[in-house]
Amino acid sequence: MHLVIDNKIPFIEGQAERLGTCTYLPGSAITAEDVRDADVLIVRTRTHCTRALLEGSRVQLVVTATIGHDHIDKAYLSAAGIAWANCPGCNATSVGQYVRNALRLASAAGHLDPRFALDTLPHPLTVGIVGCGHVGTAVIRALEAEGCRTLHCDPPKGAPCTLDDLAREADVICLHTPLTTTGPCPTFHLADEAFFRSLRKRPLFLNAARGECMDTAAVKTALREGLIRQAIIDTWEKEPDIDRELLEAAFITTPHIAGYSADGKACGTQMALEAVARYFHLPLTFDILPPALPPHFAYGELPYPTSAFSPRALEQLRLYNPHTDSQRLKAAPSTFEQQRGHYPFRREYAKVSALP
Repeated sequence: MHLVIDNKIPFIEGQAERLGTCTYLPGSAITAEDVRDADVLIVRTRTHCTRALLEGSRVQLVVTATIGHDHIDKAYLSAAGIAWANCPGCNATSVGQYVRNALRLASAAGHLDPRFALDTLPHPLTVGIVGCGHVGTAVIRALEAEGCRTLHCDPPKGAPCTLDDLAREADVICLHTPLTTTGPCPTFHLADEAFFRSLRKRPLFLNAARGECMDTAAVKTALREGLIRQAIIDTWEKEPDIDRELLEAAFITTPHIAGYSADGKACGTQMALEAVARYFHLPLTFDILPPALPPHFAYGELPYPTSAFSPRALEQLRLYNPHTDSQRLKAAPSTFEQQRGHYPFRREYAKVSALP
């Protein structure tokens, strides 16, 4: 078996070879000629798996080591008899970590009740979650563990709240939906001008779904006119050519890395390899663990005094501080792709096993 694999998928070299001969290439540069003699393609979101890439190849299976799969032309694959798989939930807890820690920083900065950073809120922070799949559910768990009240909005899943409910009650609104353009509940530009003008509490807005789930111009207007308190943006329209004005205006801006913990990456890699073994009926299992944290690890310096945070919040931010990623992107937005491809080591847990 011949596998063509995105060379930025972590922890995969030395493991994928158990399945067959492997060719590792930059995901955005994989061509039709590269996959012509491949049986399997393992990618991330930067490889557009379309007719142009796959027609005339012998590819039988496309696997994306990600939750999202809008970069796969599923209609073409079905017509061509090519199977596909994604990795649902692989990095969900990583996104939960990102959202919780970003809100800790927003609280310390005064964009939310500052007592949230100190775990002393007399009343719970109300967070509206739009999209309650694997990622949204993990975000809900992470925030409810900190005493937040969460409102769940996901019409396709029958979640009880509407966007109107969130507009009326939420202190924070987070997007965690897939990108869809058809059906009864399309998410393309879900956060548009009408959405922002419907808001009643001037919430903080966070997008960690897909960039096109928000209308960039509408977000900038909402910030400029004070319809929202601030914005935390991880996913952008037109990545990697992101909007520089929004980059400067938003509080935390990161290069589509909310789910990029080493734990989430290892899980995605393991799920991808297991999908290949399962499809070809191979009796193989994989156990992929990222390396342990080095002693005295800290993910960058905090932008606020330690007295602004509770001991629990400080420990969470020691493991992952989104401000560090935000400062890096603000300083060099043209390196968006490089920052994703060479992302620093980040863990969700302090006590972990190392790779053998």
